[in-house]
Amino acid sequence: MRETIRIVGIDPGLRRTGWGIVESLGNSLRFVASGTVRSDDKAALASRLCQLHDGLAEVLHAHMPDEAAVEATFVNKDASATLKLGQARGVAMLVPARAGLAVAEYAPNAVKKAVIGVGHGDKKQIHMMVKVLLPKSAFDTDDAADALAIAICHAHHRQSVPARLAALAG
Repeated sequence: MRETIRIVGIDPGLRRTGWGIVESLGNSLRFVASGTVRSDDKAALASRLCQLHDGLAEVLHAHMPDEAAVEATFVNKDASATLKLGQARGVAMLVPARAGLAVAEYAPNAVKKAVIGVGHGDKKQIHMMVKVLLPKSAFDTDDAADALAIAICHAHHRQSVPARLAALAG
């Protein structure tokens, strides 16, 4: 018997971390919620990371997802920005892991390919397809829309043949 799986997608960022929650049952997806956790850019880095942690922990507590997916983001131009993004990404992975969730990681191109069919595309295309795939979805920022795309990507990838075979065997 198939069961509904609740997935949280997380788009990490130090200023804004987007989150989106979908439910997956077989090939069908249903929008649950989305939003953005913000940190105070005037606060010290450690305080900002705590703000992200606490905000994501509240989201997980409120929505009780079964699995998590985080975008594997990489920035190469500015070493300082890359390091800060990496720290925010660490928080984005830590919070669901501490809640006992399996955390999958997806490269930006994999997310785009799962949502728009090709590995390259702009934000408008992604947002349009999120609305097509999740007609009732609402998002307050680009980060929240991207987080929904990450959740959609995970829903598609967790349906792979090995995952289905493992589910049948279990």
